[in-house]
Amino acid sequence: MNDSIRAMNVDFFYGKSQALYDVSLDFPNCKATALIGPSGCGKSTFLRCFNRMNDLIDGAKVRGRIELDGQDINAQGTDVVSLRRRVGMVFQKPNPFPKTIFENVAYGLRITGMKNETEIADHVEASLQRAAIFEEVKDRLHSSALGLSGGQQQRLCIARALAVEPEVLLMDEPASALDPIATQNIEEGIHELKKQLTIIIVTHNMQQAARVADYTAFFYMGKLIEHDVTDAIFTRPRLKQTEDYITGRFG
Repeated sequence: MNDSIRAMNVDFFYGKSQALYDVSLDFPNCKATALIGPSGCGKSTFLRCFNRMNDLIDGAKVRGRIELDGQDINAQGTDVVSLRRRVGMVFQKPNPFPKTIFENVAYGLRITGMKNETEIADHVEASLQRAAIFEEVKDRLHSSALGLSGGQQQRLCIARALAVEPEVLLMDEPASALDPIATQNIEEGIHELKKQLTIIIVTHNMQQAARVADYTAFFYMGKLIEHDVTDAIFTRPRLKQTEDYITGRFG
């Protein structure tokens, strides 16, 4: 199976402080990979390397190579706006724009130059459908997105990311601020979405990783400790350190 995105020998620094050490990981197409590990182990830093969100932090520096479809995303001259269109992101806390539900999803389409309102409307509906929220909001598309529940706002943010048809979707603990029913909606959405794109999800929740991910990577203190199919990581990890984390002996 080919990989759309991969990391090779990635080191990452915040100023003089090193946050990632020699991390190499391939992400198979149209599969979900969970990044697990205790707080501060580098999971989110690693995730943000893939769409260069870390560029926004003073003193941040990455070494090694990260490829999207064989191209080095950190190469000079890389169009970062185009990269972020291809590698979408959903954050821990829902962050809808203070606009209507419709305009939240249409925003990226308008920025990329789509002008035809019928075409925009079709894309908005399709994206809301893919994020499993269309039925709940179809009668209030022109109401403020801020009136939605937390779970609905998060699915709206997923729809917003999907509207520009990314190849990869990064999710940084997308359900950590949500109740169990909203969490279930997000997880069911992930199962559908990974039929069409590659998903990388950071989660603190072991059960969530076990439910949604095809592959799981365990990080500890900035290093990738173990990576395998999810079932193997959770039932027969190769390393005692992985087993200790998964069974709750530390974390």
